[in-house]
Amino acid sequence: MNFLPFIISGLGIGAVYALSGVGLLVLFRATGVLNFAFGAIGALGAHVAWQLMEWDYPLPLAILAAVLTSTLISFLYGRFLAPLLSYRDTVVRAVGTLALALFLIALMGVVWGELPRRLQFPTDQMYLTLFGVRLTFTRIIALVLSIVVVSGITLLLNTTRLGLDMRALANDRDLSAILGVRITRTETAAWIITGIFAGLGGLLLADLVRLQGTFLTFLVIPAIAAAILGQLRSLWITAFAGLGIGVAEALLTPVDWISPYRSAAPFVIALVAVMILGSTAQAALKDR
Repeated sequence: MNFLPFIISGLGIGAVYALSGVGLLVLFRATGVLNFAFGAIGALGAHVAWQLMEWDYPLPLAILAAVLTSTLISFLYGRFLAPLLSYRDTVVRAVGTLALALFLIALMGVVWGELPRRLQFPTDQMYLTLFGVRLTFTRIIALVLSIVVVSGITLLLNTTRLGLDMRALANDRDLSAILGVRITRTETAAWIITGIFAGLGGLLLADLVRLQGTFLTFLVIPAIAAAILGQLRSLWITAFAGLGIGVAEALLTPVDWISPYRSAAPFVIALVAVMILGSTAQAALKDR
């Protein structure tokens, strides 16, 4: 059996998982919030793009509107609601984003329903042939975008004042405030960045797979799995883990007996990662 087409297909989806995992990780490192609404925020933006394209608006405008919508939703939550939970337990803050996800799912259901749709980009019809397999420009864009964005975020965190503030905030919120870090501004910036990631991820997945509110909301699961594999610290490991999860999920497609359960692959990978990393941490503590 030739698995190469599935590997190439998985790289496209994996690039979206990589983008999403990095978007989650940037927010978590800056605020300590695991954003369960990430997929729903991206889904809302993708629906806006689809609607504008149905009204015959230009594709660039639809894409821009989608990213701006996702960014706005993330900004509003991060600026006005997230600070109310800033001193609560990590689980409580995560549940707050879950409430946002449920609200957005309900909103999309009322406005657009649950009928699956597809975004169609002109790049879907353009392709390169790699080892006898067609690789669409949409998948190439997803791969290139994931590399460029991860490189850009790494540069931002390591070379800018905002990045320094985010890293300080991740270590100790109260001490950062004493040292002059503008807490609200820094956290809001992190929410804006994760909103941009959500918008891009939602657009790509709506094209590569399907556009459906509940389906795209669960995009957060493989993204969380990728972030866990990156130990909630490393951007590049998270990105490569996202690619790996996409490929692993795709490789299960031609296996008849397991194909119906391939969507569970991110859950299994996340569970194994937690077990391995947990054992490693315990061993490190014993060695001290």
